[in-house]
Amino acid sequence: MKYYLTLPALPLIIFSCSTQHEEENYLWVSNQRVLDLMLEGVLPPATSDPAQNEHFDMIDAQLITEIFGLFAPARPDIALEMAHLPIRTSAREEAASISEFYVVMHSLASGVDTTVTTNEQLRKLASQARKILPDSSYTAHMYDYVQEKYESRISWEQTRDSVYYRYQVNQQDGYDITARNITCNGCFAAGINFAASLISLFYGEGDIVETIKIGALAGWDSDNPTATWGGLLGFLIGKDGIEKAFGREFSNRFNIHRTRQKFPNEGVDTFENMASNGITIIDRVVQEEMGGTVDTAQNVWIISAKEFTFH
Repeated sequence: MKYYLTLPALPLIIFSCSTQHEEENYLWVSNQRVLDLMLEGVLPPATSDPAQNEHFDMIDAQLITEIFGLFAPARPDIALEMAHLPIRTSAREEAASISEFYVVMHSLASGVDTTVTTNEQLRKLASQARKILPDSSYTAHMYDYVQEKYESRISWEQTRDSVYYRYQVNQQDGYDITARNITCNGCFAAGINFAASLISLFYGEGDIVETIKIGALAGWDSDNPTATWGGLLGFLIGKDGIEKAFGREFSNRFNIHRTRQKFPNEGVDTFENMASNGITIIDRVVQEEMGGTVDTAQNVWIISAKEFTFH
């Protein structure tokens, strides 16, 4: 059995973390602690060791690791292998599992059934990625709880409030962030933001505008789950689908020097160029890691299927 996957047109963003220490570098929480540790000579994955990095379970790792799923189309086993060290640069325990959940969804997104709705595609991707979460973990309980509330057909606002009381007031399922008495009650923690992101995923029902709206209004560190789902939905529906949904055209240029330094062309790049760089990486992964081939004439990757299990 083989997968024949059309090459995606949506840009893939290659991230770097070049910073200037004498000015604001726009790093926070675990990522900032990682930088501090690296400047002291500590190397990953020791930079996420809870004994050295007290922010090991914050949201940071999620922000840049989903892309490894896109780099390994339809092969989450390879995507997880590629993402293992990047995730553990800043995350451990449940925060690492949450990042892996998103990596799996992004990897499997290349092989979705295009004959069903986007909502059906997302629900299946999420169901498959749920297997990466240990059943005894608070992350698995969060997934099952939000899904149950969604299927009960109560409003997303009711589910959001219920999540708040369950996890931040009553600290159920082993989620004890409130007891730690940290800044903004752990509003940037991986756990509570995972629950919030699932609310927007389920209730958004495949509509990119509705998903982003719910994600933003849900609160906590809301720009991050919305970015995750915006990226995944954008990958599924493409640039044309995004612009149709929002009823407007978007710029194709990005200036990374707003938050990162020392990139070519004064930090200005185009999404088309980023996409080209991303496709080059995927072509190498398909050929060198998967033993597949790239058919440029037909514009497809040919990848041998492989059974994989989640641990």
